[in-house]
Amino acid sequence: MLFISPPFGNYLDLPKSISIRGSFTLNERKGKWMQILKTLRYIPGMGWVNRIGLRNPGIDYAIKTYEKGEIISIAIMNKNEIKPILSKIPEDMDIELNVSCPNTDKHMISDGLKPFLNKKRNWCIVKLSPLEKCITIQKLYDEGFRQFHASNTLPTERGGLSGKMIKPYTKSTIRYIKNTWNDTVVIAGGGIRTMKDVEEYREVGADHFSVSSLCFNPIAFLKFYNEFSNPF
Repeated sequence: MLFISPPFGNYLDLPKSISIRGSFTLNERKGKWMQILKTLRYIPGMGWVNRIGLRNPGIDYAIKTYEKGEIISIAIMNKNEIKPILSKIPEDMDIELNVSCPNTDKHMISDGLKPFLNKKRNWCIVKLSPLEKCITIQKLYDEGFRQFHASNTLPTERGGLSGKMIKPYTKSTIRYIKNTWNDTVVIAGGGIRTMKDVEEYREVGADHFSVSSLCFNPIAFLKFYNEFSNPF
């Protein structure tokens, strides 16, 4: 399956793919478009960087606009937010818990998330950092999580970096998860531009694949999307 990650998952809804919208926090965080204009940059030879920092209209907006078939990405910035978010979101809402955004003044909460798991959700994914520690993944597995998305942007001095520079980190994370547990499902993301990148991730154990920054180049994205969706 192909997943379209934020920010492009907020706007694209294509056949044979699943859009991930967000990430949404408990409360609105204003200033998204100004922060995009101020910080979104392309670094030749590396990729796109940004310091958007989870600017978003809040979880109430996500719930109001949610449609079955998409996934809502949720970022929890304080343990006290877990219960309020759980009380708001539908039990059957498919979600991705973003525990790894590098562009905020606080670390995302990665423990105490077990209450989000229930049998009514088809997807309850954890989105990992490319620098995620094995002990954190182990704790998440022990809590019951089996769906992992590797990985988020790479923290740098200029902001979160996306693109091909993430591939070695993502491959390492996938190898660890798949070599440790055979009942996991892993979505690979980071630097996917062609089917060759998909095959590289598949070889280390990825089950599904995600794209985001590829969408900055509509021609390249459509070429890839057509090849992925129609492999024969």
